[in-house]
Amino acid sequence: MSALAFTTSQIGAGRRLFAAEWRFVSAAASVASLPAMKGVEIAFVGRSNVGKSSLINALTNRAGLARTSNTPGRTQELVFFAADDHLTLVDMPGYGYAAAPRPKVAAWTALIQAYLRGRANLSRVYVLIDARRGLTGADDEVLETLDTAAVSYQIVFTKADEVKASDLAACQETTAAALARHPAAFPETLATSARSGAGIPQLRAAIARLLVRQRT
Repeated sequence: MSALAFTTSQIGAGRRLFAAEWRFVSAAASVASLPAMKGVEIAFVGRSNVGKSSLINALTNRAGLARTSNTPGRTQELVFFAADDHLTLVDMPGYGYAAAPRPKVAAWTALIQAYLRGRANLSRVYVLIDARRGLTGADDEVLETLDTAAVSYQIVFTKADEVKASDLAACQETTAAALARHPAAFPETLATSARSGAGIPQLRAAIARLLVRQRT
């Protein structure tokens, strides 16, 4: 199975990074309203209702930081969260099905593409995939967009507690094989559950390690 392993020290670094007081910074519905670039940005993207907001809340230990909803397409802007000037988390609008008019969805898509192409401090995009479904056609389109924009990205499975361990392993293997065709993809994947907390320490450690590398 293609998965990342971390040392006790790295897990501790991730825990300390996210022990800070995370807060909402701003929300941008257009390129003109994007906040000034500072530090390192990490973005989270995925199909509508994949669990982006829930994952951000789990990472930061703030249950109400990012808004969650059972209605797909609730996140309609790029939403920025930070604890200091060194790292910012970005919750991106969901793709695929969304409970919004087509012109609005098209506007989100244009905003996302412009953000990916022009955000110089964007260091990693975490593409969230529902572990119960695996990669879909809509996901493939996003991976192609990230490849074209030359933005480094990594697959993070959500809702991993809702599938059998053997099915999760098979999904990760299949996904790893598919990622070999994508030049901007990080080869290893991570499996998480915002509900049970599984994989959250490892994702924190991955982000902490990335932040250290960006500083050196």
